[in-house]
Order: sequence, then C-alpha cells, then structure tokens
Amino acid sequence: MLFESGPGADRPAVARVRRCGRMAAASVVVVLAGCGPSPTPAPGAGAAAPPPVEVGVLTVTPGTVGLVTELPGRTEASRVAQVRARVAGIVKQRLFREGSDVRAGQPLFQIDDAPYRAALASAEAALARAEANLLQTRALAERYQPLAAASAVSQQDLVAAQAAYKQSEADVAAARAARQTAQINLGYAAVNAPISGRIGRALVTEGALVGQGEATQLALVQQIDPMYVNFTQSATEVLRMRRAVADGRLQRAAGAEAALVRIVLDDGSTHALPGRLLFSDLSVDPGTGQITLRAELPNPGGALLPGLYVRARIQEAAAAGAVRLPQQAVAQAAQGASVMVVGADGKVAPRAVKLGPAVGGQW
Repeated sequence: MLFESGPGADRPAVARVRRCGRMAAASVVVVLAGCGPSPTPAPGAGAAAPPPVEVGVLTVTPGTVGLVTELPGRTEASRVAQVRARVAGIVKQRLFREGSDVRAGQPLFQIDDAPYRAALASAEAALARAEANLLQTRALAERYQPLAAASAVSQQDLVAAQAAYKQSEADVAAARAARQTAQINLGYAAVNAPISGRIGRALVTEGALVGQGEATQLALVQQIDPMYVNFTQSATEVLRMRRAVADGRLQRAAGAEAALVRIVLDDGSTHALPGRLLFSDLSVDPGTGQITLRAELPNPGGALLPGLYVRARIQEAAAAGAVRLPQQAVAQAAQGASVMVVGADGKVAPRAVKLGPAVGGQW
C-alpha cells in the first residue's frame, strides 16, 4: 500500500493512502471480528448502549516496496533432442530403461551392424588396391622422367605416365573417403544419446526395421535441469509500468531480487529454488496482445516436468512511500477500497487507498 502525497491516483502499484503533512507513520485500525464475548445484560435491566468494539491498531511506516507481478506460464525442457536412426537396419537391442536419466554419448539402441562391417571391409580392400596401383604408377612416372630427357621415350609417353600417377593419387583419396564413410555408418549402428537428460518411452522395439528411407525417431531426450518457464504479460501492463518508471512514479527494480523469478505450482506450493529472467520478447503477439518472457529455473531433483501450468512471480519495479497491510484491514466497496486511520487527535477516519497485487495475505 502506498501513502500518496498528491492526486496521483493512477499509480500502478500496491495500495496508496492520502496522508496529511509529512507523517512518517500511520496507525491503521483493524477491526477484529470476535475478539471477545459480548456481556449479557442483567435481567430486568433496561436497554443499554452497546459496549465499544474491540479493535487492533497496527502502526505502519511507509517505505520502498517491491511490486511483484504474477503471470501464468508453462514449464518447458531447456533442451530437447529426438533420438533418430541415422542408418537403416533391424533394431537388435534397447540399452536403456524408459524414464531414466541418460548422459550424452550413452548407448541407447543397437542396430544390426553386420552389413556395415562388411561395407567397411570392402572399403578397406578398395583402399589397399588403390594404394598398390599408386606405387606402380609412381615408379613408372619416375622411370620415364630421365628416359624422356635422353629421348629414349617420347614426350607423350612421359605425359601419360605422369597422368596415370596423378589419377592413382586421386583413387587413393577417394578410397580413403569411402573407408571413412563406411566407418561412420558402422558407428551410426550404435545409437547414442545426443544430450544428457531424461529419456521417455522407446518408440520402437527390438526387431523393428528403422531408417529405411527416413531417419526414424526412436525416443526423445529432454534436459529438465535447468527448466525453462515461458509466460506472457499484457503489452498494456508493460507500457503502463514503463511510463510510471519514466515519470518517476515508480522505480526500476534493482539488486539481487530484481532478476529473480519465483514459481508457484498449480497446487499452491512454491518451488524451493528461485529462477532468473532470461529474456523478454522484442515484439507483441498481434493475436493476443501479449509479450512472451522466459525464465530459467534450477530443477535438480526433477520435481518439475515439462508442460506444467505454473504462475511466475517477478519483481519488475519498486514503489516509494508504500506500506504493506493485512488484507483484513482494508474495506472494499463499490466506491473503492479504504482503511480506517487514527489521526493525530486520536480520532478514527476512513482513508481512500489504491490497491496493488496481493502477496502473502497482504496488500
């Protein structure tokens, strides 16, 4: 709740109260229901005036209060990778437990590698043949060099020998590339985890033919520590907040709390570890008028799962001259909210207030 020294009734924040003079603190009267039993009039006694109502008096001091905005959002894995077959073949073995945590590079599936072992052996034989031919053509080209200088062989024969030598070098390079390709394909027969995270159910079973004409998806790995939380905020509210900061009515949030995002789960509980705001989108969704924000949240125990509905609490600004009051101290009517304030003369009078968001049972 803010104590207001002027007519600025538009301040977006917690509650505001008009104050007189330079009062550093205000006594707010809180009516406590059922503070004690009402005395029973004696038999035969006439109608008596009701006893004074017992109330509680709370002294509050204005100060700088952080304005916490609560926004709806959903959790999302920070990294998602589809496990796909990169070569064709029959799945021989599944090497993981569904729903378990896996590390990057861990074997997940084994595809029948017999064809790829044979292809590698063939590529190695082709490379050996190309290397042998290279030795022969190199020796011939070197022998023709002095003979051509002595005119013992024609210049055309020398050029042909040198060309054969260059072609043999190219054949060796091609054979080495073919062997490397065969080695890569053989390695792809062992399907490994692309990232560390939690793996879901297997999408194929042993005996399934995969990778025939397309990279068949075998499973899905999601990294849930840290976890992302995507939420949206009204562009109108963002602009109102920025105008209030620019006009000096509010202060930009600063310090360690400014970057923190606290997550409230659907059951009302709060996630133990706060997150941090990563970014705010640069454009407004024309269909919804919302701006997308993303926070990163530690999730070491894996308690949060992707797709959960949550509410994100963010401190976006701070209001000077504000106070926090119990919600029971504020009366709300059609004309607006008000509190009962004890004046300097000890008399109680209502005072209009402007309410901000409720946090922890307080305005």
